[in-house]
Amino acid sequence: MAWTSLFIAGLFEIAWAVGLKYTHGFTRLWPTVATIAAMVLSILFLEYAVRTLPVGTAYAVWVGVGAVGTALLGMVLFGESREPLRLACLVLIVAGVVGLRLVTPAS
Repeated sequence: MAWTSLFIAGLFEIAWAVGLKYTHGFTRLWPTVATIAAMVLSILFLEYAVRTLPVGTAYAVWVGVGAVGTALLGMVLFGESREPLRLACLVLIVAGVVGLRLVTPAS
């Protein structure tokens, strides 16, 4: 359950990171409310995960899921760069997240 919680935390991290773009400096009410809600939920799910997972592993996975997901959505939603070296770096982050999952016991 901790790994599921951690993955959900990562999804909420993606939501708030992308949501920041839509808040326009926190001047738009509903995007701001949604972004802050995603921030809170992300932290709550991360907190639940670190009850049983090592904090270093949980934090690294949380950041990795968030970084890769946000970068991919940036490409899709905002036309950000899709150059091969950038994509290769994202693959390396995914490999690190998968590696951490494989070497950390399930809880």
